[in-house]
Amino acid sequence: MNETLKTILNRRSIRKYKIDQINNNDLDLIIEAGKYAPCGLNQQSSHFTVIQNKKILEKINNICKEFYLKSGVKTFEQRAKSENFNVYYNAPTFIIVSGDKNSPTYINNGSASLENMLLAAESLGLGSCWIHSLSIVFPTEEGKILKKELGIPDDYNFVGAAIFGYKNMEPPLSAPRKENTLNIIR
Repeated sequence: MNETLKTILNRRSIRKYKIDQINNNDLDLIIEAGKYAPCGLNQQSSHFTVIQNKKILEKINNICKEFYLKSGVKTFEQRAKSENFNVYYNAPTFIIVSGDKNSPTYINNGSASLENMLLAAESLGLGSCWIHSLSIVFPTEEGKILKKELGIPDDYNFVGAAIFGYKNMEPPLSAPRKENTLNIIR
């Protein structure tokens, strides 16, 4: 099996990280992988916001915790009540991907960018996890203020986010793949 397929099949969501920040070279490679994701009409409509500042990460966590507690979703509420709640699992690097809302494919483009970044991290020996919690925050007034503070352009909407860092756990085993998810028409 080639290295690309090994990387794809071995990547797992990591939810426990060492406190050490990833090095700048690895960060540059991860962002570059995101920029080279396929995109509709080659519009390159994704914007990347990298957060490594601990105070801003704490602020994002606190905002998400408030929204989880008020969400009406029992799973979110229970999770937010934990004294160790951390929406980004204490990872040192948090990357938000947003897309130009004027592009008809910005969600697809941003999602492809996120996947490329997750795979790049795995290929570099780093852990990663897709984080979608800000999707409930950004549409609100508080979210709009946060978006401005983070320097996300006005015409860009949240697509998703991911965390990156050095793994502090063994990757979980792969869950069995669901049956009956394939049709081949020849």
